[in-house]
Amino acid sequence: MNAQIWHGHATRRAAVLVGCTALVLGLTGTGSAQAGGRDLAREVLPAGDGWASEGAGTTGGSAADAAHVHTVTTWAEFRQALADGGSAPKIIKVKGMIDAVSEGCDAFAAEGYDFQRYLADYDPAVWGHDTPVSGAQEDLRAASAVAQDQAIKANVPANTTIVGVGKGSGILGGSLQIKGVDNVILRNLTVEAPIDCFPQWDPTDDNRTGAWNSEYDSVVVYGSTHVWIDHNTLTDGRYPDSSLPSYFGKVYQQHDGLLDVVRGANHVTVSWNSFEDHDKTMLIGNSDGAGSTDTGKLKVTLHHNRFEGIVERAPRVRFGQVDSYNNHFVVTKGQNYGYVFGIGASSQLYATHNALSLASGVSVGKALKKWNEAPLTAENNYVNGRLTDLIAVHNAEIPGETLQSGAGWTPTLRTKVDSPRAVPGIVDHRAGAGRLR
Repeated sequence: MNAQIWHGHATRRAAVLVGCTALVLGLTGTGSAQAGGRDLAREVLPAGDGWASEGAGTTGGSAADAAHVHTVTTWAEFRQALADGGSAPKIIKVKGMIDAVSEGCDAFAAEGYDFQRYLADYDPAVWGHDTPVSGAQEDLRAASAVAQDQAIKANVPANTTIVGVGKGSGILGGSLQIKGVDNVILRNLTVEAPIDCFPQWDPTDDNRTGAWNSEYDSVVVYGSTHVWIDHNTLTDGRYPDSSLPSYFGKVYQQHDGLLDVVRGANHVTVSWNSFEDHDKTMLIGNSDGAGSTDTGKLKVTLHHNRFEGIVERAPRVRFGQVDSYNNHFVVTKGQNYGYVFGIGASSQLYATHNALSLASGVSVGKALKKWNEAPLTAENNYVNGRLTDLIAVHNAEIPGETLQSGAGWTPTLRTKVDSPRAVPGIVDHRAGAGRLR
């Protein structure tokens, strides 16, 4: 069968090994889904805490009866618990790190798929760059991808709370699909981004130089409403992009997004999470052509989140009224860095009271990236401890992408707004899984 399986290089950087060790230690995490005597599984989003508190608010599965409270330790148990009882309120407590790909990529490979044969058949020297790949090995790759898709996606129903137990619980290699439902809570989970075992080579991509395209986001909010994502750690974990090989001169990309909010999703609060070591981190609105579903929706609040080691999309926004405050963005020396906020079609980003910690030599102007003409509000943000007008600096550094000020709305659903000078200390100590107080 000879499916391509990527488990990382032995020469990984020391920092990555430390992160991997922490993740492995998490496998032994035990305890209850409580912090300081609180039952996290029964907690609801506080009133006024971002867009997800709009209207009836977000209560998840807090009203679940005893028959719909599950503690799971395997991926199979987790998916069965999600399916149990339909949309009746349910609580799922994840104990330890549960692995959606415990048997490895070979378990999904179609009979006859051979990655080395795939490389030989579609080598640009043989295939060229004019037409998409086709033929027996591409068909077998696609069939293998379907098998993985069916195995690693978990559909989250309405009125559900999923909470990690203790400090070392979460999901490895699974994709949580919050699709077409209302009232969902995710808390206290460490989520390692899925690895696409079977990326597709597209010779026509990237100006006909070719690219490997992958699937699977860690969490997808698709056409859903009232979703609260709080105190989670989302990361590439054991498989950072720096450890991925290259074929045909292009990185064999096996990651997609960490958290995407798309296709008419609405009223989402993302709070106190840690987003780590990832490229395409967060997409709010996935197409310039989705105005019919997205206009007036994609209302998302981001507060007290930490972003470190991310390349871009923190977030990239289309259409939505997105409120970003009291977040901490960290760019380290030598890190691959594209931008923080992406300004897309008809977006209405309101970004204030955030802190950016940028290594020496990192462009402040690149904190903003203009994709389309869409005014934004970016006030009272601090860069390396100094008040900085992000729009003015961007326009001065990148005059070809002049941005306009004024998002046209003012957020009202905010909790306490901390001083941006205090944000690094507050967020770095409290954001992420295992840090609920």
